[in-house]
Amino acid sequence: MSSTPDTAGSATAADNQIELAIGGMTCASCAARIEKKLNKLEGVTATVNYSTEKAKVTFTGDITPADLVATVEKTGYSARLPQPPKADADGGQPESAEADDHVRILRQRLAVSTILTVPVIAMAMIPALQFQYWQWLSLTLAAPVVVWGALPFHKAAWTNLRHGASTMDTLISMGTIAALAWSLYALFWGTAGEPGMTHAFELTIARTDGTGNIYLEAAAGVTTFILAGRYFEARSKRRAGAALRALLELGAKEVSVLRGGVETRIPADQLAADDLFVVRPGEKIATDGTIVEGSSAVDASMLTGESVPVEVGPGDAVVGATVNAGGRLVVRATRIGADTQLAQMARLVEDAQNGKAQVQRLADQISGIFVPIVIALALGTLGFWLGSGSGLAAAFTAAVAVLIIACPCALGLATPTALMVGTGRGAQLGILIKGPEVLESTRKVDTVVLDKTGTVTTGRMTLLDVVVASGEDREQLLRLAGALEDASEHPIAQAIAKGATERVGILPPVEGFTNVEGLGVQGVVDGHAVLVGRARLLAEWSQHLSADLERAMAAAEAEGRTAVAVGWDGAARGVLVVADAIKETSAEAIRQLRDLGLTPILLTGDNTTVARSVAAAVGIEEVIAEVLPADKVDVVKRLQSEGKVVAMVGDGINDAAALAQADLGLAMGTGTDVAIEASDLTLVRGDLRAAADAIRLSRKTLGTIKGNLFWAFAYNVAALPLAAAGLLNPMLAGAAMAFSSVFVVSNSLRLRRFQPLVSNRADGRARAGHLAGAQPADGALSGSNTR
Repeated sequence: MSSTPDTAGSATAADNQIELAIGGMTCASCAARIEKKLNKLEGVTATVNYSTEKAKVTFTGDITPADLVATVEKTGYSARLPQPPKADADGGQPESAEADDHVRILRQRLAVSTILTVPVIAMAMIPALQFQYWQWLSLTLAAPVVVWGALPFHKAAWTNLRHGASTMDTLISMGTIAALAWSLYALFWGTAGEPGMTHAFELTIARTDGTGNIYLEAAAGVTTFILAGRYFEARSKRRAGAALRALLELGAKEVSVLRGGVETRIPADQLAADDLFVVRPGEKIATDGTIVEGSSAVDASMLTGESVPVEVGPGDAVVGATVNAGGRLVVRATRIGADTQLAQMARLVEDAQNGKAQVQRLADQISGIFVPIVIALALGTLGFWLGSGSGLAAAFTAAVAVLIIACPCALGLATPTALMVGTGRGAQLGILIKGPEVLESTRKVDTVVLDKTGTVTTGRMTLLDVVVASGEDREQLLRLAGALEDASEHPIAQAIAKGATERVGILPPVEGFTNVEGLGVQGVVDGHAVLVGRARLLAEWSQHLSADLERAMAAAEAEGRTAVAVGWDGAARGVLVVADAIKETSAEAIRQLRDLGLTPILLTGDNTTVARSVAAAVGIEEVIAEVLPADKVDVVKRLQSEGKVVAMVGDGINDAAALAQADLGLAMGTGTDVAIEASDLTLVRGDLRAAADAIRLSRKTLGTIKGNLFWAFAYNVAALPLAAAGLLNPMLAGAAMAFSSVFVVSNSLRLRRFQPLVSNRADGRARAGHLAGAQPADGALSGSNTR
């Protein structure tokens, strides 16, 4: 399927960059072939990604999008220009629907092939089931499997043949067609079609009459096993664009626009530049803009990752999809649609995904060498037996036997079985692995970049310390301050109220509550006129902090914590310290990552003082602070350009592009959907120690896959000399196929015994969901005094 340049419109950028959706690729070598063809064109630079099925192309001169599409089609694949993202009738995305269709068709092909193959294998391997004309029933059942079930392999093999290449598809197609063709010859022109023909259940090594043997169970079994592998792979690949879809879902759906002084509710995508729109407390800001009226605290954590809300007022810029946590705002739209910061972040994620290094499937790498050797051996066998005067039938029997035995059905089980067992065990331990291509990076990773908020720290404001003036009662300070703050919607106020409730119980009611813009709050609690906020607010009421309280406040702010002063009845009574607490397990997690040979780096948008304080508390030496989301991607790219293989651990929307760019992305399951979708591994618990277990499990799973691939070939390679010598009977062929499959499955099942590190076992599952309410450990904390 192709698209003309007229439909490119919005897809073609001013600098002649375009993105093609590629169809028909079956392996990473297909992507390499398309990339090579495109790069041969004058003025074209292209990168093709097998996992996302997209080609990013930069072109100059007289080249047109139509030329690029034509080049891809001449290479044997389909290409089209993706339309701008637009939801379909069901609210999903067209690309997602296409991926679902592909998986559904593959599932149907697998289901039909399985139903037909099971009786074929049973009849061939169990003599008691071989009734008088069983061989003809086997042909009836096996032929659709080899012709229709294996059609994707035959098409891919034909494409490979036209371009002088060979992959696993070539091996599958060649082996299954050889087995079916020889079986047809034996049935129609040999003795295999005679009534009463049986396959004796014996593994003797002796030359047999080739025209009396059929290999239909090998042909059907290989096809079905490989289809199973492809189905599980396609199901995991279906999520490739989920991060982008999740980003598109984040924006506000509707907005109250001000026109002629009247509020009108309209869909957010109808908002125009310079429109005035209203944002009430708790609502998402519809698009990037500048505040015209009102003041509030804006929770920008979904974009910046930092838990402290930002105080804003007239003239301040705000970003679309952030949340208004305070008062009513009137905002003038400055950027809409593709120009917004949210849309730019979506592009960052997509660019990072497209730029990921291609991971060649191990089976294809092996097949690229193995296939030519097998063909040469088959031709050599044919020539040898013809030259020795053994006759045409004997020579063809031996040559075809070589082709049949060389097609290892266990190849189709090698990756999916290890992956299924590994991912299943991972799920039990709170680790979700997205696909086989993820595992390749885990062995080579040498640097782990850690986001701070929500990853190393809890990501929530917490009351950490209560400092009281000389002679004051700690409980009374908490009761009065907590009650007053409980009437405020500000996240810092809520953290104080929650901390106070946990320590002193039910809080008293408040009278005359007033929010003093930018300074704090005031009101009457239990007959006391209480002030909570900046020191300046208390000073305005002649409630000056004592030297001890000033030192406590300065010390807290020096560590990046938020310090709030409390006073009542004419005197300053204490200081409350609020911050984002370090998770109890973070320091232990850093030690475990170091033990795996990884160098930890803390990467955050927070200020340097806070970042260094957190890093020192958990044992991280290198800190990169005060970075924007785009800068996080650049940091990962810089580390990669220095030759490092980078793992990134994060939880926020602002981490999504960096997670996609990294060689291995690990998302905290307690974080945002966008971060989770953009990552390769998801840690279900909010426990950073799971990152070390995830890398260990991934490395173990990759080792199992490599072992499976070796043995998948080894059994068949061991039988090749027997085939070349003309000593291969159907039982030996079936046994080699069965034993290799049994070994591969058994080897994969060993992954069920994988255990997390001893220190991570005791409370691993108990912590899932508990960490949100855990008491923070002492240590450096996040936040700046924005109250």
